[in-house]
Amino acid sequence: MTAPERKNHSPLVNLAIDYGPVAAFFVAYRLFKPSGAASLSDVAAVTKSTGVFMAATVLALIASKWIRGKVSPMLWLSTVLVCGFGALTMISQDEGWIRHKPTAVYALFAVMLLIGWVKGRPTMKYLLESAFDGLSDEGWMKLSRNWGWFFLFLAALNEVFAYKGWFTFDQWLRAKLIVFMPLSFLFTFAHMPMLLRHGLGQEKHPDGEKAE
Repeated sequence: MTAPERKNHSPLVNLAIDYGPVAAFFVAYRLFKPSGAASLSDVAAVTKSTGVFMAATVLALIASKWIRGKVSPMLWLSTVLVCGFGALTMISQDEGWIRHKPTAVYALFAVMLLIGWVKGRPTMKYLLESAFDGLSDEGWMKLSRNWGWFFLFLAALNEVFAYKGWFTFDQWLRAKLIVFMPLSFLFTFAHMPMLLRHGLGQEKHPDGEKAE
């Protein structure tokens, strides 16, 4: 029996599902890493925190299915990549895998979105499904194009911070919190005027016309 489709799109619920696993990783790393830890202890903290990250990501996927009644393709892909790179981190005891995981995620989504945009297909619409109710296909196309280029930028930026010769693991982790997350929020909210112009939140009549 599958979970019934639910219409609960509370912003707090969505934030918990989307960002809960990342928050769990931050908290776990701070708890597992002793003060003044040696590099070996740091690796142990990273691998333990990665296990928490993987478990939290799977729980978020289950929560999405239970609360939203479905799991978006984007969440499926993210979960697969988190578990794949997380397993490599834990097996190899090398923090580099978890550092480069975001690059793989960003690059994969960028390629999917930009190829879809070039071919005239709004890939973002299929990845997020009904996240933006009422948005026109033109709006989805613009969203796919813009996020595709933004994901490419984030992939390059993550590689800069992930390079061990320039930044420690702690510095890379702080960058995720004070650089990547604010940039993503700002980029998201910057799209609101465009999304509203292209029908976001507007109801449609059965014949497909938007309600006045």
